[in-house]
Amino acid sequence: MPRPCSSDLRARVIAAVEEGASRREAAERFDVSASSAVKWLQSWRNEGRGTAKPRGGSRSRLEDRAGEVLALVSEQPDRTLDELIGAMRKRKIPGSRSALWRFLERHGLSFKKKPARSRATAGGRRPRAPALDLAAAAARFLRPGFH
Repeated sequence: MPRPCSSDLRARVIAAVEEGASRREAAERFDVSASSAVKWLQSWRNEGRGTAKPRGGSRSRLEDRAGEVLALVSEQPDRTLDELIGAMRKRKIPGSRSALWRFLERHGLSFKKKPARSRATAGGRRPRAPALDLAAAAARFLRPGFH
């Protein structure tokens, strides 16, 4: 989506129309489309706004109840997402599992396994099988009739 035109350009088009030019004349003079000039004048007269509307973004309904949700997490930090959703529903806090996940991520909370629950053995590669004795392998290879 293209960026909105500058507030300065919008103000100049609005001022030209206020001085007596038609919307189309002002649009031609400032090299913008006539529909843009019409819309800018409508927003100026109806709302008193000469700037572009804010764009993008949305706000989660969970942000309105952030204190309650964070209190639920701090009460019992080892709850799973599904358990948190159940607790939220008991308190009539709206939200889905994915919305709660994104909320917790925005607030810097994650559900990582605790180190105490790690495996008994170290992770990574397992020990290799013992290496062959090179002298024994060479003797076997050089033995007559081996080929």
